Amino acid sequence: MAGPIASFGSPAAGTATRDQSSYRPALSLLASLFFMWGFITVINNTLLPHLRSVFDLSYTQTTLIESVWFIAYFVASIPAAKLIARIGYQRALVVGLGIMALGTLGMVLASHQVSYAITLTALFVIASGITLLQVAANPYVAVVGPPETAPARLNLVQAFNSFGTTLAPLFGGYLILGRSASGNATAGATLSPAERLADAQSVQLPYLIVAAILVVLAVVIARFPLPAIGGGSEAAKRAAKAERGSLSLWRHRNLVFGVPAIFIYLIAEIGVSNLFINFVSQPEIGDLTHTQASHYLFLLWGGMMVGRFIGSYLMQGRSAETILAGAALAAFTVMLVATFGTGPLAMWALISVGLFHAVMFPTIFTLGIRGLGPLTEEGAGLLIMAIAGGSLVVVQGWAADRFGLQHSFLITAACELYVLFYALWGSRPGRKASARA
Repeated sequence: MAGPIASFGSPAAGTATRDQSSYRPALSLLASLFFMWGFITVINNTLLPHLRSVFDLSYTQTTLIESVWFIAYFVASIPAAKLIARIGYQRALVVGLGIMALGTLGMVLASHQVSYAITLTALFVIASGITLLQVAANPYVAVVGPPETAPARLNLVQAFNSFGTTLAPLFGGYLILGRSASGNATAGATLSPAERLADAQSVQLPYLIVAAILVVLAVVIARFPLPAIGGGSEAAKRAAKAERGSLSLWRHRNLVFGVPAIFIYLIAEIGVSNLFINFVSQPEIGDLTHTQASHYLFLLWGGMMVGRFIGSYLMQGRSAETILAGAALAAFTVMLVATFGTGPLAMWALISVGLFHAVMFPTIFTLGIRGLGPLTEEGAGLLIMAIAGGSLVVVQGWAADRFGLQHSFLITAACELYVLFYALWGSRPGRKASARA
């Protein structure tokens, strides 16, 4: 990138704080990236029940689609960091958007071939491009202002990510589910071969639109004067590298427990969103078509957007740990209601979990890199790799096949308890780390 990302407490971070207004245009542009990768990620949630009908998949095979998406985070994170160091921050963003556009065109090819394998490959390519954007954008936002307001700042920018996730179900519901036989069929209906072929081809227009938007955004970013964060003289860079070599990430308890916190939280978030449409479509829950259910998925992601704005505001006067603990406890409670309740009560309980999930990723991320100093970049890379936890949603798919879809959400409830543990104890810096910070 154009110089290393500034670490909390470094002179570069202080400079950014004093001249914060110069970064506002860049943060606004980055907000558009957060919006786009949120939008594309949730298009998958609309796509999954559609593909389940087209390919006649089990829940395990359906959630494997999303598992492949999140495996890309694990595979691509380290290469992404090396690419950013080699070609620079701005060019890496352009490359990431180009990779995403290539993947979306792969989805058009998959619709022509009606191929499950090509679909998995195309989604892996899209996710690899998003990983490249994530590795740089999240720590950039975290260090561009005062360390004490980093959780509030990242929650605010992540709200634009949630804005994308909120609009995506409407887009996908209208252009994919609304134009397909599977989207308008009742639960358990069997499609004819001709209907499956037509449904497979219904994804072409949405993904062509997304590919065009990604190309336009890549051109805008390529021409935008993005400011460098960090940097300095070559001598300063060598000194920072030597200092990093004498320190250990494993002395920072907040990072050591933060990596599994991100990993486990993603299992919860992705499990809810992936199986949401199938859950609320059940006769004993909402008795809806998939198209109707996609409108309620809009409310789930809308709750995450609202929750991030609320969380950002609350963190101005309360500790991030307190807000995170309250959100985890509330999420655990509503997941138990969704698991053991029926009818509208269970449906609205599952919808409401988005409001409480909202603050979890950005807050865990900023608590995880707190006090790392020169190790901030390495710690951020590990936290982004932990997004691969979403790949284990296939375990919930297996549980849904074996024990029933509703009872599979006990896995989600267990994930909320780990987040509660992290907020109350795991996020505290260790004594040695505190002394160094």
